[in-house]
Amino acid sequence: GRWNDVAKVRKVMKGRAVKKSLGHSCIKVNNRVHEFAVGGKLHPQIKKIYAELQLLSQQMEAAGYVPDTKA
Repeated sequence: GRWNDVAKVRKVMKGRAVKKSLGHSCIKVNNRVHEFAVGGKLHPQIKKIYAELQLLSQQMEAAGYVPDTKA
């Protein structure tokens, strides 16, 4: 794979004090934009969101989905 290249890039970034911004996603529901940051827990309905994600994950697994974690 390209993990050696990744390691080199991260080393250069560290040497130059470059900071990577956190990943985030946005979705629009009922004309309202919701933004989620990686590891974020500030959304007012975070417990409901994580419960729904858990349910979706279980349904995907029951349907035979197996994540490809080789990359």
